[in-house]
This record gives sequence, structure tokens and C-alpha cells, in this order.
Amino acid sequence: MRKKIVAANWKMNMTQAESARFVESLLLDLGDIIDIEVVILPPFTAIAKVMEALGKAQNIKVGAQNMHWERSGAFTGEISAALLRDLFVHYVVLGHSERRTLFGETDEIVNRKVRAAHEATLRPIVCVGETLEQRDKGNVDKILSIQLRGSLKGLSEKELQETVIAYEPVWAIGTGRNATPEQAQEAHMFIRHTLREMADDAAAERVRIQYGGSVKPENARELMSQPDIDGALVGGASLDPRSFVQIVKAARDE
Repeated sequence: MRKKIVAANWKMNMTQAESARFVESLLLDLGDIIDIEVVILPPFTAIAKVMEALGKAQNIKVGAQNMHWERSGAFTGEISAALLRDLFVHYVVLGHSERRTLFGETDEIVNRKVRAAHEATLRPIVCVGETLEQRDKGNVDKILSIQLRGSLKGLSEKELQETVIAYEPVWAIGTGRNATPEQAQEAHMFIRHTLREMADDAAAERVRIQYGGSVKPENARELMSQPDIDGALVGGASLDPRSFVQIVKAARDE
């Protein structure tokens, strides 16, 4: 059984004070949850405050939204895996569609970051997904295959199993329009099939694949009840602790 993983991607939101209040609220509702892995992905400026607010709570992990592939150097405005490890971060999101679209990240760049993350014992959440134009042209499988093979190139079987994949159809991110459970399952099933080709059946069965794209309390349960959907990467709805808690509980109840 794959343990479901639900992550709150706050993007460029939440001050330190707002982050602390969010965590305090979250702990009241999810302080004892152990059957679902919960991850908070704050902006860099709030990571330390979130860690402080979590205190001794071990059941909620913290991640970062991006990182550079180099360990250190003259990369103004960037942050390395080593700097994230210094904050006791567990996860890092790589290849999010906004990074690919707005900042020109290619599969090769994502791959460098993924390998650097594993070298630093960070667990990457690697995002893949098609645009609406690509879907309408019937190229979903082709795009997913290219992104997966490029972004995960050179990983060992152990590293692959410790990687989380997030399927995020670009046309559903922040639009209020989400893939139907059937569309999402079809894409997740193809992703797992591709992982089998890249490794083997056992490794592919262990990889957790999240769905991301306008996940809300209203659709979370049905999405996460699909056989190949192992959680959610939540954007807008994760800024409200009540909504995020409902989504986590939907993962538990499915």
C-alpha cells in the first residue's frame, strides 16, 4: 500500500506571521494524523517559521518550492539543496509548470535539480503535465513520456522509488477547472506504465503519484479514490487551513 501524500503549495504567499497561524490551526485538526503524509511547502522566507511553529510534531513535513542544482556559488537569488537541508527540509518541488512556463525550465534543468536533490537526501516532488493545446491534439501520453524520461534520467531504482511524481495538467492549475477523476486516473495510469518501462513493476508500484490542478474539498475525495492517484499537490485551496484539512481528511476517508 502506498501512503497517500497531500502537500500544500503556498507559492508566493504567506508571511511569517500568517504561516505560524496556519500551522497552529493545522496542528489542532491534524496533530495526530499518521496514516496520511502531510507536507507544507512555504516560500523560502517562511520555512524557518513553519519549522518553529511545528515544534516537535513529526507527522507534518516541510518542503521547498524550488532549488538550484549547484551546491553553492555565484547564483544570485537562488538557493541550494545544502541550504535547504540546513533548515531540515524533507521535500522539494521541482519542475512545477509555473517554473517551466514562466522561467523556461527544461527537462534537462529539472533533471539536474532532481539528481542534486537526491545527492543531498532531499525527496523531490517532480511535476509533469500537458497544456490544453497538447491535450486537444491528443499528445498527452507523448508529452508525459518526454517529461518523465527527461526529468528522471539517470536515477537509480532506489532514487526513483523515493521520488514523488505530481501530475498537474497545466490547463487546470489555478483555473478552477480540474481534470475529471477519469481523466486524472488515465494520466496517472500512463505515468505508472512509463515508470515500469524505466525501471520495473515493483519500483513503479512503490512510486507515489499526486494529482495537482484546482484540487478543492469538493473534488478531493473522488480524485483520490482512483487506484493510481496517491494524494494531491494543492495550490489555492491550501492557503485556507480549513480547506486544506478537509482535503487531507478526504485522502484518509477515500
